[in-house]
Amino acid sequence: MTVKGANTLRQELDKLKTIDRPRIAKAIGEARALGDLRENADYHAAKDAQGFIEARIRDIEGKLSNANIIDVSRLPKNGIVVFGTTVHIINVDTNIGSTYTLVGDDEADLKLGKISINSPIARALVGKKIGDLAQATTPTGVAQLEITKIEYI
Repeated sequence: MTVKGANTLRQELDKLKTIDRPRIAKAIGEARALGDLRENADYHAAKDAQGFIEARIRDIEGKLSNANIIDVSRLPKNGIVVFGTTVHIINVDTNIGSTYTLVGDDEADLKLGKISINSPIARALVGKKIGDLAQATTPTGVAQLEITKIEYI
């Protein structure tokens, strides 16, 4: 996991513990005060939300406790694609360019250009240099990808 990804998880954990958890506890208390809990939709909704929050807290704490956090800024800038680097590529067949940052599974978000280090494209790119061709199996078939730029951000 990158340092940025770990910080994002820590921020979410802090919000869950300091804002969301107390808000739900208050909602449960208010719903209990209304009386019969068997037919109290507000109570059941609050209890469901509490279960979700507690599960997410456990999930994040587990991920952070087992994470191998890598500071990308400390990686040697040797022109090789590794975890945490941002890679600019061109699909040789379509001549369409893309930019991806190789991150951990929990940080992956294709809309933000972040792909999991375990994805087929990332696996094909790791260890390559600028100008190298990488062959990746994608949902649309096998793609020939040329690496045009590598950034260590």
